[in-house]
Parts: sequence; C-alpha cells; structure tokens
Amino acid sequence: MRIFSATVKALTLAIVISVFASAANAQATRTWVSGVGADDNPCSRTAPCKTFAGAYSKTATGGEISVLDPAGYGTITIGKSITIDGGSGAGWASILASGVSGAIIVNPGAGGVVRLRNISINGNGTGTDGIRFLSGTSLHVENVRIFGFTGDGVELAFTGAAAGRLNARNLVISECGGSGVLAGGSNTLAHAIGLDNVNISQCGHGVRVNNRAQVRVSNSVITLINASASSTAVLADSAVVGGAIIDVVDSKLDYNSIAVQSNTNQAVRLSRTHIMGNANALNFTGGTIATYKNNEIAGNTSGENFASLTPINVQ
Repeated sequence: MRIFSATVKALTLAIVISVFASAANAQATRTWVSGVGADDNPCSRTAPCKTFAGAYSKTATGGEISVLDPAGYGTITIGKSITIDGGSGAGWASILASGVSGAIIVNPGAGGVVRLRNISINGNGTGTDGIRFLSGTSLHVENVRIFGFTGDGVELAFTGAAAGRLNARNLVISECGGSGVLAGGSNTLAHAIGLDNVNISQCGHGVRVNNRAQVRVSNSVITLINASASSTAVLADSAVVGGAIIDVVDSKLDYNSIAVQSNTNQAVRLSRTHIMGNANALNFTGGTIATYKNNEIAGNTSGENFASLTPINVQ
C-alpha cells in the first residue's frame, strides 16, 4: 500500500508540474507591449513585453500584438499569421530601423495572413527597406508611415512557387532611395496589389513593377520631387512578357521627372487621374498606356503625346 501510495503521489505531482509547465509555455491569442514593459514578462495587459519581437514568441498563430502606449518597439521578422496593431489616440507605435535590411520582414509561408496597423517606421537614413513581403497569402497594411530608407518603402519579393496579395490603405511613404512600393523578386506568378489612399514623395520611384503583378492605385498621390531624370511615379518595367498591369484611378501624379512609363509588353491604364507639372507626362518605351478619356493631363514640360494613348471606351 505504501508503495502504491507513493506511486500515486509521484504521478499526481508529475501531472501537476506538467500542467503548470504547459500553462507557462502556452501562447496567448492577444499579447501586449509597452515602452515600460519587459520581454521576460508574460506580455499580458498588466505585465506587457517591451518589444514586438519579445511579444511575437508568446503570441499564438493568428493572434494579435497590441500596443499600450507610443514608444519604439524594435524590428521584427514574422514567420506566422499575426496582427500587429500599433494603437491610436495618444500615438502610434514606432520602429527605428537604423542599418537593418528590413524593419519588418513578412515571411509566414503558404497560407499566412499578416496585418500591420498604426505603425511609424523610420529608417533613419541607413535602413534598407521598410517592409519586405517574402511569402504568404496576403499582407494588409493600414495607417502606416514609412520614411528614411535607402531602399524601398514596401517591397514584394517572392521567390517561392506561390502568388501573394498586398493590400495597403492610408499608407504614407517618403524619403526612400528606391521605390515607394516595389513588386519584384524572382517569382513570376501574377501577384495582386491594391493601393488605396497612398501618398509617396521624395523617393527614387513611386509604384514600380519589375516582375509580374496586377496593381490598382486609387485615390493616391505620387509627388517625387526628385532631381533624378529617371524618377517615375508609375513604372511598369517587368522583364516578363505581360508582367505588369497597373490601373491608376482617381489619383494625382504631379511634379515628377516622369509621371507614367510603360516598357515593352507592359500596360498602364489611366482613369480620372490628374497629371500635371511633370518633366515628362507619358513615356512610351514599347508598352501600352491606355486611357478612359477622362483624365486631366496638362502643364507638363513634355510627353503630352495623346495620339499614342490607347483609348478605352467608357461603358
């Protein structure tokens, strides 16, 4: 009996320890960060973590990292479905990304869905890219500011055998040496990109597609004000035949070196778009620039060659 009793007690103790260990290692569906938190905390609302990376490891797949107060929360690499919400009201979360290749690297793999909201991302003149989207089903970016990078603001750079979707709304990108938004990478599948209410200024290019993607730019403003003669607001320059199709709707492409350029076998379509004050309005380099015949194109130094536009009938 004593042996049996001791065995039962030992088994009970082992079960209790196992339960507590499992609870300690369990990932929460919602975690919290604060400027006065600590990454060895459980990342609860009352005991928050200090960085996005610290909270990430304690957040379940499909969960959310929420921000309690405006502060700097560090760079992060994302390898699963997750939402990061930088908060509102008193201020947004920020990331200072000096000297790094990507402030936020999104690489969740097949089926991954990532949402980024209410974040300010500062490259401080030495960071390479703001957001790099490398894999996943979709990336949603809302109310995000990106500035001060030597490379691109947002880069889609898939290499695997799957297409991705990038949806961005209320996005402000400025002071980047590359493109505000770049669709690149070695993957030649047809990616889908939706940009609504996006403001891009003082970058090398605005929206650039040098691989296969279908892009819709709506309610947006691209004003590069760049001394470079090749700086282009909307650039379709894919090496893939039929690689880029860019629709620009209800937008302003003003004060750029080139407003619209379509290279060989690429296509740009314009509807209700304002093109003014550019050195070159429409640059035809082998591709198609089509119009619904309802745009405002005037006051450009050159490139108002309307006869070269492909008309599309409004139905």
